[in-house]
Amino acid sequence: MVLTGVVGWLASFQLTVDGWRLLGDPAYRPPCDISPVVTCGSVMSSRQGSLFGFPNMLLGLGAFAAVAALGVAVLAGARLHRRLWLALDAGALAGVVFVHWLIGQSLYELNKICPYCAVVWVVTIGLFWCVTLHCLEHGVVPAPRGVLEVLRDTHWLLLTAWYGVIALLVLTRFWPYWSSLL
Repeated sequence: MVLTGVVGWLASFQLTVDGWRLLGDPAYRPPCDISPVVTCGSVMSSRQGSLFGFPNMLLGLGAFAAVAALGVAVLAGARLHRRLWLALDAGALAGVVFVHWLIGQSLYELNKICPYCAVVWVVTIGLFWCVTLHCLEHGVVPAPRGVLEVLRDTHWLLLTAWYGVIALLVLTRFWPYWSSLL
């Protein structure tokens, strides 16, 4: 939780800084504007970049700070109440659903990849996976014993496959661009 919270917060912070700079100077080019495909500026400026009426990165600043703080508390020996674990898992699930919507928008509507956004995708999926496994293993979320054993034995394989599918989507969606670089 600490790792995903800190990394997600840093990516959200960088997006926020670049977003503010873009507001002040429309000619500003964020350092993540690497190519026509790998870019942050046009993604942040899109309607998808402010889905709820304010920049999405502000959600990340708050959510990832809370996750990191809870992670530090757990590391310090705090025992979180069952309801807090459920809220954290529900929030991570909402985050992972939102991230997958953003992945689809990025790949098939905007036709761009934002590197900092991709970092947020990775840590949000990892956070959801780890928190859900914790909740299952500690009985916070009930699951049949067989399901729990399969997930426990294959959790890294399943997470790697999840990331692999997203990487394949990115690779195949922008194959003409990637192959032109070779």
